[in-house]
Amino acid sequence: MYHDMLYVLGKVDMEETIAYLDNAATTRPCPEAVQAVMEAMERGYGNPSSLHRLGAAAARAIAGARESTAALLGCKSECVYFTSGGSESNNMALLGAANARRGRHVVTTAVEHSSVSGPLQWLESQGWEVTSIPPGPNGELDAGRILGAVRPDTAFISMMMVNNETGAVFPVEEIARKGKRAFPRLLIHCDGVQAFGKLPLRLSHTEIDLFSASGHKIQGPKGSGLLYIRQGLHIAPFIRGGGQEKGMRSGTENVPMIAGFGAACQKLLNRVQGNYTAVRDLRDLLWQKLLTVPQVQVLSPEKGSPYILNFSIPGYRGETMLHYLESKNIFVSSGSACSKGAASPVLSAMGLPKPVIDGALRVSFIYNTSREEVERLVPALTQGLESIAHG
Repeated sequence: MYHDMLYVLGKVDMEETIAYLDNAATTRPCPEAVQAVMEAMERGYGNPSSLHRLGAAAARAIAGARESTAALLGCKSECVYFTSGGSESNNMALLGAANARRGRHVVTTAVEHSSVSGPLQWLESQGWEVTSIPPGPNGELDAGRILGAVRPDTAFISMMMVNNETGAVFPVEEIARKGKRAFPRLLIHCDGVQAFGKLPLRLSHTEIDLFSASGHKIQGPKGSGLLYIRQGLHIAPFIRGGGQEKGMRSGTENVPMIAGFGAACQKLLNRVQGNYTAVRDLRDLLWQKLLTVPQVQVLSPEKGSPYILNFSIPGYRGETMLHYLESKNIFVSSGSACSKGAASPVLSAMGLPKPVIDGALRVSFIYNTSREEVERLVPALTQGLESIAHG
């Protein structure tokens, strides 16, 4: 299997330059992250809990990464807890909050990632009540509908900041501020995986209690993530044992992945706003080019995150077009990577017709996506429409 993977990767490398436009699924690690991982594996291999200098060096690498991730979050470093990724961070936040709260009611949205909806379904099986609020047909979410569902027995609200399929930006900060004004004991969890490193964040200036992030969405390594826990807040530990991560996640720390995550964050410091502007220009360029194709229907809201653009070609299966584009070395997605081709629950919750859902494609950018990559998409898309129609 390993050799099969090398063959496929080698085949791609030998072909013409690819246009990789599936960055919401994962990103190519930046050179700084790769170097940090390699150094930690080859030279910094000590156990961070060991008292000798190799252990101390590993502990310093973790501390440095914690400083970099905290700076990108806009919070104190002691609020950052490292995990294996966004899914673990979401589970850690939700199950930890559930075990620490007295109420047994949760408010969420109908378009959350499966690493949020899955744990909430499990809580429902344990007697919790979950209220899910759908977005509007444009993917945007009304803060008043979320706040209107909060009750005195609501333990927490869990909602993403940027939707992973449409790029819609949800008013988490407003909901946190108003929700806590009415219910001071209410907890606010935010799945920030598609926002971290892409939108300016100052969590210490918000009422958000828990915030999940992932390394491989910002050109860090897979297997790295974090959970922000507001200073002074106590939730139940996720993994008990050796006491690592201040007792919140026991087990020897994955120093190479943490170091790589920190390096990716360090590269983004003071660049988030500039990157946002550059990516917005690319998104707007693609949006205008898509409008020249009569069959295309753009599904993302105009005011959404520029890092994600979802559109549909009703009457054509998105998966079929995805593979046609792949044959031209253009890589996009037909939905969330975690759905693996299943009908999008996000687009379904928006109330869109089945032909629109079936024909959806997602393009997603990262800060070093090139204009050339973007400009290759629409001509190939037009060719694909002709090829499939006559196939």
